[in-house]
Amino acid sequence: MIDRPLRSWGFLKSFLAGFLCLLLSPSVFALAVPERPEGRVTDRTGTLTRDQIQALEKKLSAFEKETTNQIAVLMIPSLEGDSLEEFSIRLAEKWKIGQKGRNNGVILLIVKNDRKLRIEVGYGLEGALPDALAGTIIRNEIAPRFKEGQFFQGIETGVNAIISATKGEYRAGPRKKESPMGLWFPLLILGAFIFFFELARSRARRRYYHSGSSRGWHSGGGFFGGGPFLGGSGGWSSGGDSFSGGGGDFGGGGASGNW
Repeated sequence: MIDRPLRSWGFLKSFLAGFLCLLLSPSVFALAVPERPEGRVTDRTGTLTRDQIQALEKKLSAFEKETTNQIAVLMIPSLEGDSLEEFSIRLAEKWKIGQKGRNNGVILLIVKNDRKLRIEVGYGLEGALPDALAGTIIRNEIAPRFKEGQFFQGIETGVNAIISATKGEYRAGPRKKESPMGLWFPLLILGAFIFFFELARSRARRRYYHSGSSRGWHSGGGFFGGGPFLGGSGGWSSGGDSFSGGGGDFGGGGASGNW
């Protein structure tokens, strides 16, 4: 009589545990990866114009014909809570940019509303485009333009840098120089501090000499006694010619960033 309820309770606990595991599994909330498009540039946010996408497509197509390396660009609105890196590697595994055996593909993923981006690099290009260099391209070339709302310019500059890197020709530009005010401001603050300090001490000394006090410069209020410091009190892809090759493998190489 007692065994049956116990068995039922054990089954219920097992069922609830399995249900919770399924509910909390990352795959349940994973953002669906879109099917591989025919073109190399896909904008699902409606940010880029058709002419801009075709210009990028032409550049990437010419690069592929010259080197067999493939670069794809995907722009989506949001990850909807998914991880940037996990979505990016699932995208790479599904799209398989790059040629089989060469693994010479690169994906530039932009998540516009989340203000995140990633360069995913295939096995075969990790030597020419290591993680550190991919990160430099994001920080120096892409992110500054995205901050200004110049998405086409950021993508175009980023693509140019990726192409140059795969050819061993990319050199990071000099860091943006700090404005003269940014360099001199701390010195101005320090100078003002010294000036007012000396002024307070000079006034205190004058009081000391006139009053004959033996309490030094603090006798007149000076630095802490009411002196000068304290006062007194949408989307579509390019179409174009389809990808050649296909079948490239990725192992998580690349870099992520934001703007």
